[in-house]
Amino acid sequence: MFNWRLNWEHFKRMNPYIAFGTILFLAGMVIGGTNPAFKAFLDGQLEGLGKLADMIDNSSNPTLTMIIFIFFNNAIKSILVMYLGAMFGILPFFFLVVNGMMIGYLLKTTAELHGGGYVMEIIVKGLLPHGILEIPAIIIACAYGMRFGVLVLKAGGSLVFERSKSSGLGRELESFTARTVPMVVYLTITLLIAAIIESTITTWLLTM
Repeated sequence: MFNWRLNWEHFKRMNPYIAFGTILFLAGMVIGGTNPAFKAFLDGQLEGLGKLADMIDNSSNPTLTMIIFIFFNNAIKSILVMYLGAMFGILPFFFLVVNGMMIGYLLKTTAELHGGGYVMEIIVKGLLPHGILEIPAIIIACAYGMRFGVLVLKAGGSLVFERSKSSGLGRELESFTARTVPMVVYLTITLLIAAIIESTITTWLLTM
């Protein structure tokens, strides 16, 4: 199960789904940054994040609390979208779009308040240090969730229309599920590193 070569070969076969997940995320950023129809929803999401930030700041050890919260929040959500993606890939699809929308909306709002130069500073100092690990990890988790949904849909269809293929698809689904286990481990480690970076280096850079 933790054979590096087999896992790498399996991961390379996920490239179309990872590419599609990246497109969904970027499309969400464009929608969030340009479409005012979602303003109320996104304001509510950001307000909730602001309250959580206040709770973390008021804790006895804000840095440790922030690491724990960010890590568990991202890790649990990533694992959920991987396996609940079995419900036809719906959850990872919307998860990517909504997360992209929030970033796009936040950057647009920041640009309106402080100008484009400040937005670049926020991207370089506040997004890239941890986002270079966190965002790809989330996209990969969602890609696996969407692939899971496609396999379940194909397996269900074969049971109804092409029973002769159902055993082969069943084995493929079983093999895919087994390969998600090492991926969960890899993604969890990546998200832990990203949470540490966000809670320390990113926070420090934003105070400079």
